[in-house]
Amino acid sequence: MALLTQNDAPLFEALKRYRSNRIVPFDVPGHKQGRGSPELTSFLGKDCLSVDVNSMKPLDNLSHPTSVILQAEELAAEAFGAENAFFIVNGTTAAVQAMIMATCRSGDKIIMPRNVHISAINALILCGAVPVYVNPGVNRKLGISLGMTVNDVRIAIMANPDARAVFVNNPTYYGICSELEEIVKLAHAHGMRVIVDEAHGAHFYFGDNLPKSAMACGADMAAVSMHKTGGSLTQSSILLTGCGISKDYVRQILNLMQTTSASYLLLSSLDLSRRNLALRGKAIFKKVQDLVSYAREEINRIGGYYAYSRELCSDPAVYDFDTTKLSIYVRDIGLAGIEVYDILRDEYDIQVEFGDIGNILAIVSVGDTPLAVERLVTALTQIKRRYSRDPAGMFDHEYITPFVKLPPREAFYGAKKGVRVEECNGRVCGEFVMCYPPGIPILAPGELITREIIDYILYAKEKGCLLTGTRDMNLETIQVVEGG
Repeated sequence: MALLTQNDAPLFEALKRYRSNRIVPFDVPGHKQGRGSPELTSFLGKDCLSVDVNSMKPLDNLSHPTSVILQAEELAAEAFGAENAFFIVNGTTAAVQAMIMATCRSGDKIIMPRNVHISAINALILCGAVPVYVNPGVNRKLGISLGMTVNDVRIAIMANPDARAVFVNNPTYYGICSELEEIVKLAHAHGMRVIVDEAHGAHFYFGDNLPKSAMACGADMAAVSMHKTGGSLTQSSILLTGCGISKDYVRQILNLMQTTSASYLLLSSLDLSRRNLALRGKAIFKKVQDLVSYAREEINRIGGYYAYSRELCSDPAVYDFDTTKLSIYVRDIGLAGIEVYDILRDEYDIQVEFGDIGNILAIVSVGDTPLAVERLVTALTQIKRRYSRDPAGMFDHEYITPFVKLPPREAFYGAKKGVRVEECNGRVCGEFVMCYPPGIPILAPGELITREIIDYILYAKEKGCLLTGTRDMNLETIQVVEGG
C-alpha cells in the first residue's frame, strides 16, 4: 500500500467506493440508502442518504479501527502534531469526558477553572473525581471570566500535590487563553497531566498569528471541536493525545462514551475537513482574521459597542487572545447581550453564536463574506439607533465566584427536593443551572446558592436567556440537597 499523505482522505474514498459498487443493503439503517424515506431523501439529498451506512469490513469500525478509519485518524494525528487522534461522533462533550475519565478515578482531585463547559463537570459526576477550582480572572468592564494565571495554578498545585491533572480552556468561549505552555511545564514538574478543552481552538493548529495549540504546548490530551471552526459536520470532533498516553486505554474509555453505530456522515466530514485544513488552513484562517479585523474596526466606529481583541492581554489572566473571535460588548447601549442576540435574529435574520448578559459572539469562518460582515455591522448600527437606552441598573457581570460545599457526584445523586428559586438562598444546589449557549454553569451540583446567584438567574430569565439543566423546565424551582 502506498504511503498516505495529507492529500489523501482514506475514509471518504472508501465511502465513494462503497457507493459506486451499488451494494444491496440487508443491514441497517432501515431507510436503505434513502429509498425507504423519500421525504428525508428529498430534504437531505440522495448522495447524503446513500452513504448513511452501518459499519462493515470495507468501511472499518470506529470502536475497533484497523483500516480506513485508523488511516484517517493517523493522518489527523500527523496534521495536528499529536501522537494519536481519535474521531468522535458524540460531540466534543464525549471527548472532554473521555479525557477526564481516562485521567481520574473516583476520589481523585483535578484542578480546573470554574468557567468550564458543563461536559467537564458532568464527567466528575460520572467518574467521581473531585474538582479543585481555580477562579479565573474577571474583566470588570466586560463582566466576563478570563483565564487562569500561572501563579493561581501554582498555588492550587502546592495546596493539592495529590491532584491527578490540570484542566485548561484553550481558548474560552470569548477567545481568551491562559499561559498554557507554562502551566504544562508546572504541572508536569509535579507529576500531573494537563488536559485541554480546545472546543473553540481547532484553527490554532493551522493558522498563523494565533494562540499556541495544546499539542504544541506539550499538553497530554486535547478535545478539539472540528465542527465549530474546522468545517466538519455538527457533533463531530477529534480527541488528541500526546506522548506517554495509552492509546488503547483511551479507546476503551471512548467506547464507554460513544455510540456503537457511528455516523459515516460525521466521520467522513472529519476526514475531509482535516485534509482541507492541512492543505489550505493558513490561507483559510488568514481570510478569517482579515474579515474579523475589518468587522472589529467597523463595529468600534459605531460607538456604544466594544469589539475587543489583544489589548485585553494587559491583564495577567489573559495571556493571549484568539483574533478570529468577534466578541462584542453591548451593555453600554443599554441592552443585554441576549436582547441584541434576539433582535438580530428576529428583525434582521442574522443568527450570532450567543448573547449573554453583556456580550454577543459572532462566529466568522471561511464561509463568510465581506457582504455578510457589512450586513452585521449595518444591523448593529440600526439597533443602536432604534433601541439604545440608559444602561443604569443593568446586571453587569457574568462570572460569580462559587462556594463548593459538596463534590458534584455526591450532590447530584444525593437526596434532593425542589425549592422556589427566590427561597434558595443559603441552600446547596443539587443540579445544574446554566445559560445555553455557552453552556457554562451558573450553578453546579454541590455549590452554595447565594442571593447574588439568585438575582442573576432571575435577571437572565427576565431578559430571555435559555436557562437549562434544571429538572423544572420552567425554572420556577431548583433541586437543593436535603439538609444542605
